[in-house]
Amino acid sequence: MENPYKPSPPGDEQPQFAESGSPHGVRPTNVRWTIFALACGTSWMLYLHRYTFALIKPLLAEEYGLGKDDLGMLDAAFALCYMVFQIPFGILADTFGVRLVLFTLIFVWSIGLAMHAWAPNAASLWYARATLGLGQSGTFAALIRLTKTWYPVTIRTTVQGWVGVFSGRMGGVCSNVIFATVLMGTFFLGWRTSIYIFAGLGILHSLLFLVIFRNSPRQHPWANAAEADLIEEVDPKAPAKPATKQMTTREMFSKMTPRSIINLLCLNAQTIFSTIADNIYSAWIPLFLVEVHGLNFKQMGIYSALPLLGGALGGLVGGYLNDWLIRKTGNLRWSRTGVGLAGKGGAAALLLAAMLLFYDRPYIFCGMLFFIKLVGDTSLTTTWGAVSDIGGRTSATVFAYNNGVASLFAGLAPLMYGMLAEHVSWTAVFIAAGASYVLCSLSWLLINCTIPVMPDER
Repeated sequence: MENPYKPSPPGDEQPQFAESGSPHGVRPTNVRWTIFALACGTSWMLYLHRYTFALIKPLLAEEYGLGKDDLGMLDAAFALCYMVFQIPFGILADTFGVRLVLFTLIFVWSIGLAMHAWAPNAASLWYARATLGLGQSGTFAALIRLTKTWYPVTIRTTVQGWVGVFSGRMGGVCSNVIFATVLMGTFFLGWRTSIYIFAGLGILHSLLFLVIFRNSPRQHPWANAAEADLIEEVDPKAPAKPATKQMTTREMFSKMTPRSIINLLCLNAQTIFSTIADNIYSAWIPLFLVEVHGLNFKQMGIYSALPLLGGALGGLVGGYLNDWLIRKTGNLRWSRTGVGLAGKGGAAALLLAAMLLFYDRPYIFCGMLFFIKLVGDTSLTTTWGAVSDIGGRTSATVFAYNNGVASLFAGLAPLMYGMLAEHVSWTAVFIAAGASYVLCSLSWLLINCTIPVMPDER
């Protein structure tokens, strides 16, 4: 099979984010960048909403008398539904398209967020967390299908870095800063009012997505054939390829070989360890800063946002670095493995240094977490690229399966971290996260992204 990433001949190099003109002789439209903005906005909104729970944990603990292990159980409710519904929604995105699936998911998770403010008691919070988890479950699976359909392979990992990592992490940054520092710390709005504002923004975004998005460039009324050919890297002078039949999930699993199954399990392993490490940033840093270092909401919002900002930049670096290495070396497997190995291994080393040198200095410690996430999240974009490589036309299903399996195990992370923080120490929480980084790094040595899920797919 021809390698679409092979190095360009001398003198034929193109900028990484540039695309050539169309052989139609007409200028391609630019609808793909409107879709890019919608996809980035969806990822941004997802994390904007998801990270609010970590910010209201101190208030919930005081209002409902909850311990850290109780809060961990509420996190587990989110993780359980997030895990269970990923594969069904991934299959739906591959089978029926992204448009209706993502509209439904965004709408449902926004309602779930609003239920947090509505909940009259602690027991009702479980249903709010479950609804939020259900709505957010298949979102990234649908987004990876979107990037597979709307962007050529030569820039796809870069786009995925912007959509899947940078925009999401920036949503987390904005959640901390806008929710805690601005709405609550500066304008003194109650947490319930702030939640309702965020939920309203989500519902508006779901409607915008439904109106503008289409499942492919050829279905979009604003896109011309030249743009569709550019995205699909089609030569209009070449004979037309026969239409590809939609593959069922049963067919996908029946075509998998033992080698491709083992490879997918290795990808599962690295995603599990990566998700366990990430849970500390999405769920526990704000509470750590309030309890251990006594920061107020305005301070906590700013400093807990630093690692998320680092993760956003790491996603961009990872996307560009992946595409650059693949083009320069022509070696798809070791380019992906090298970025994944170095990213998570570097994060483990930096976390150890931060624990030894700056644990008692919260501002410097959070500054170190910025660099830890910057380095570590370069491998998160690499995971998106690897799923696209091996998934072919079942990319959403493969992503949902990979993330769903990871969520099954990583759903134990909030329980583990809650019990460690409540019954051992916060230091033990960070040690557990560092160990997860090490195991994730080593897992990349076993992953070969040139082995497709099915022998005839790429």
